[in-house]
Amino acid sequence: MKNHTHKHQSQAEIGAFEPMHPERFAAAQKSTWVSIVINLLLTFFQVVGGFFAHSQALMSDGLHSLSDLMSDVLVLYANRHGNRHADADHPYGHARVETAATLILGTFLAALGVVLLVAAAMRLQHPEALQAVNPVALAIAVIALVAKEGMFRYMLAVAKRVRSQMLVANAWHARSDAASSLVVIVGIVGNLLGYTFFDLLAAAVVGVMIAHMGGKLALEAMAELIDTGLDAEEVEAIRQTLLNTHGVRALHELRTRKMADNALVDAHIVVDPKISVSEGHYIAESARYAVLNNHHVMDVMVHIDPEDDLQAKPNAHLPGRPGLLAHLAGRLGEPDLSGNRVVFHYLDGKVDAEIYLAAASRQAGQADALQARCDELVRDDEFFRAIHVHRSHAQN
Repeated sequence: MKNHTHKHQSQAEIGAFEPMHPERFAAAQKSTWVSIVINLLLTFFQVVGGFFAHSQALMSDGLHSLSDLMSDVLVLYANRHGNRHADADHPYGHARVETAATLILGTFLAALGVVLLVAAAMRLQHPEALQAVNPVALAIAVIALVAKEGMFRYMLAVAKRVRSQMLVANAWHARSDAASSLVVIVGIVGNLLGYTFFDLLAAAVVGVMIAHMGGKLALEAMAELIDTGLDAEEVEAIRQTLLNTHGVRALHELRTRKMADNALVDAHIVVDPKISVSEGHYIAESARYAVLNNHHVMDVMVHIDPEDDLQAKPNAHLPGRPGLLAHLAGRLGEPDLSGNRVVFHYLDGKVDAEIYLAAASRQAGQADALQARCDELVRDDEFFRAIHVHRSHAQN
């Protein structure tokens, strides 16, 4: 007996957008708009201030803030579209939009970091052209550091509250900005003390930091897009939850894959092969809800097996019910078994049969004689491993 259970989500075609997680959507929108306003102001003051104050490091940090501004717009887009309900074209929902946005953001940051690093390295080849930095650049850099650190703490708190991977990534992006602003301060101070190359050195370090953060985000997003599973500890916890479900005898296959902040789980569980289909379905539903209620999982598919099909002999070569009934009737000399209830159990490459005789159709002696013929049949039969005859029409 095999049974699949799966949670489906559907949404009527409506004109208004309804987020699947309203709290997460609202929090992400608010925090992202706060970030947009701050990064817009920082970009302007850092780039313009860096240009007039002759600070390459401050201008590089300004471009970093510009990349934050662009990423914030990307986050707004991903947050809106990633929160849509599942539909006919996206039966698993739109959560991967967040992953794709993170990949795009990471790739862009990595490229920007490399460009800034190369630009700083090229200017360092001509130290005679380096200029002293105006002290105004230091004041702007300090203000930027305070703003970015405050933004990091605010966004990380929001991300943890609503459990959003993309918002966590954006928050740590803000922290990397704060770290880069700290490097810029050191570079400007060094320049003001007479070490003019410190400003360009700081610009190069900022480029490395941006490229490293972008590469990390891109690799993590790529790992999710190629269906990387959950970590071993979480997989083991899910395994124990399934095994603790009443009626589950064993678990021989468990697969997981990440989808944004959630995960999808596929499990093969073994149950008693002689129970009814409905009881097997009940066990599958119990196991599925146990995982949904105890783990951060979006959906679980439970596959019910009567045996460990990774080790047992396959059953696909065996005939279906009509073929088995015809074969059984022919070998037993019974012209018609359709008047009796016959249950087949496909196990380990063979079939176990249960024949429930109609209450008034047989005398006890006739039933015993049929059982004897069945015992003789299974000694050399190519399909049947065991046959049990029951004199009354019992319910299983």
